[in-house]
Amino acid sequence: MRIVSSRPDPAVLTLPWNQPLESWTEHVVPLPRGLSRHVVRIVRLGSAVYAIKETTEEMAWREYNLLRNLARLDLPAVVAHAVVTGRVDEAGEELPAALITRHLQFALPYRSLFANGMRADTLPALIDALVVLLVRLHLAGFYWGDVSLSNVLFRRDAGALAAYLVDAETGELRSSISAPLREYDVEVGTQNVFAELLDLEAAHLVDHVDPADVVEMILCRYRELWNELTSTEEFGTDQLWRIEQRVARLNDLGFDVEELDVVTDFDGDLVRITPRVVELGHHTREFQSLTGLDVEDNQARVLLNDLASYTAHTGQGGEDRQLVAQRWLHDIYEPLVAMVPPELRGKLQGPELFHEILVHRWYLSERAGHEVNIFDTARDFIATHLRARPEEAIPEPVADLVESAGADDEA
Repeated sequence: MRIVSSRPDPAVLTLPWNQPLESWTEHVVPLPRGLSRHVVRIVRLGSAVYAIKETTEEMAWREYNLLRNLARLDLPAVVAHAVVTGRVDEAGEELPAALITRHLQFALPYRSLFANGMRADTLPALIDALVVLLVRLHLAGFYWGDVSLSNVLFRRDAGALAAYLVDAETGELRSSISAPLREYDVEVGTQNVFAELLDLEAAHLVDHVDPADVVEMILCRYRELWNELTSTEEFGTDQLWRIEQRVARLNDLGFDVEELDVVTDFDGDLVRITPRVVELGHHTREFQSLTGLDVEDNQARVLLNDLASYTAHTGQGGEDRQLVAQRWLHDIYEPLVAMVPPELRGKLQGPELFHEILVHRWYLSERAGHEVNIFDTARDFIATHLRARPEEAIPEPVADLVESAGADDEA
């Protein structure tokens, strides 16, 4: 047997590789898994959690290399950990190769979201997350080949969702993707999502949804976002303010403009601008630079707003912003996250917990007629709401939860 790993974990050797994956019981943890053509198991080895998939040796190596390349491009996908080949059972019969990826904490397959109470009216958030993922992959030159909800995991993102690629075996990484190939990828996605919604309806997990409307939503939102991120805009030299306006619109969508192509015509009367390099994470990068925490973009927007409120209420507006951010972490964020009892730490990720407590405070304050203390709100939320939530991850110790809250070291 041969194991090739990007970051060796000796504990992986202790797994029962001489048994078919479907018969494994030891180390297997009962976390939600999406639908898959392959046998998949999620295992815990010490503090590490891995997803293991049986497949052919060729496909295991192909997907392993693709996922590593996506990680180098900082794209939202699971992280490849190892490939296991040369497996045989106790009778000497060959067993399939295995691909090991790091489990994405606090991420759920779409069926689990609906099984845990997600309503049909939040379906646009699911579609938006899928579309943003697809656009980001296309911008990077990645052709997916099998766009579907089943090949994605979703993380909560301050009332929205963030999507992560979990199955790249049909993908291809190119220098760029032609428009017909992009359109074909979208078409495959609409067909797959249509079928997946019918499946949800058959399982009585969603009602009053017209799959045809959702298909139209995917097409419209993909084209709108792609055009906003890539289209050329023309205007006169007396309207140069439109350059800043275009950048501001992209920032509002959560994208930073890394490179902008600005061209004037022969007479210098007409200006054409085309974003050349855009990258999601505008708010994430700003928040990380202030606090060191890596969170989703909408979560970062919420946390930055609370940081601004804290700065104003404590009269620290004239001080260094990074120093104020560290005080906010020490005085507000870390103590609040640490209030979660050990048995409830698998319910919500730290940044998402903070967001939901802020929403809960709004309701409590409206009912009380005055602003309720954030820590009193947290106690009430934990007692009345958090305990009833389903588990979304394997609980972590408080120290780890605070240190890595929102960190994407398993993404």
